[in-house]
Amino acid sequence: MTRLNILPDNPEEGTGRFPSWLHRKLPPGGQLFKTEGILTKYRLNTVCEEAKCPNRLECYSQKTATFLALGKECTRNCGFCAIDFSKTPKPPETDEPLRIALSVKELGLKHVVITMVARDDLPDGGAGHIAAIIQATQKENPETTIEVLTSDFSGNFEALDTVLNASPTIFNHNIETVRSLTPRVRHKALYDRTVALLKYVASSKKSLSVKSGLMVGLGESEQEVFETITDLHQTGCDIITIGHYLQADIRKLRVKAFVTPEQFKKYEEFGLSIGVKQMFCGPFVRSSYHAGELLGAIR
Repeated sequence: MTRLNILPDNPEEGTGRFPSWLHRKLPPGGQLFKTEGILTKYRLNTVCEEAKCPNRLECYSQKTATFLALGKECTRNCGFCAIDFSKTPKPPETDEPLRIALSVKELGLKHVVITMVARDDLPDGGAGHIAAIIQATQKENPETTIEVLTSDFSGNFEALDTVLNASPTIFNHNIETVRSLTPRVRHKALYDRTVALLKYVASSKKSLSVKSGLMVGLGESEQEVFETITDLHQTGCDIITIGHYLQADIRKLRVKAFVTPEQFKKYEEFGLSIGVKQMFCGPFVRSSYHAGELLGAIR
């Protein structure tokens, strides 16, 4: 199996200068500080900050952010993710649903993305709390579309139904990587369980759209990415995102290859050719990046 091998400048160290397509200009700062101020006012966490997303300055400057619910400590310790790990995170904050809903109103969001840390310590994996956030946000912002990016709830479909019954506009659960790399990249999550979960969500028809995404640059082959796109399409996914993995700190998995924009285009074209409604592929693409635009494209 041929694996992509565009390596960093210092492959023996696994680090080096980023190629030109992984450089970004800083956005204007005015709106960025307003967004940060609103998030601070309502004491909210964002995946933008906790996961060290490379797009956070751009998104903040455009008056948007992806809310991170159920605290900022995750009960899983995935090889790619910068979010803090804890076996015993703090209990959910009962007023968080209203705080998120009010911040959505103050930010004036037309589309909001709500993600979560995995909470394997809770009987329902946090599903009831996510449903409460959806309901509070709908009440305070009846015109706003809502996207949730959830854990796999350890395969508990009853918990999954709790979220789906709150009627999110988009349900998103990321497959993250190709089958062969899943044991190394994801902690506790299973490739086939993700496929089964997405298929269940699509068949339920309780969300307008089903979405998933993965990272490249971890050592996967082109054919493996094609196979993953095909698996996701067969579950009923309408939207697939593919972005470049970037090492958040020295404790996390190293980048194994710098994937070119041309290769991302190849993945996009393949997905569209087999019938995926919307492919969003590029070095800085993340699950929630330009999420509202993707929704508009499939409506």
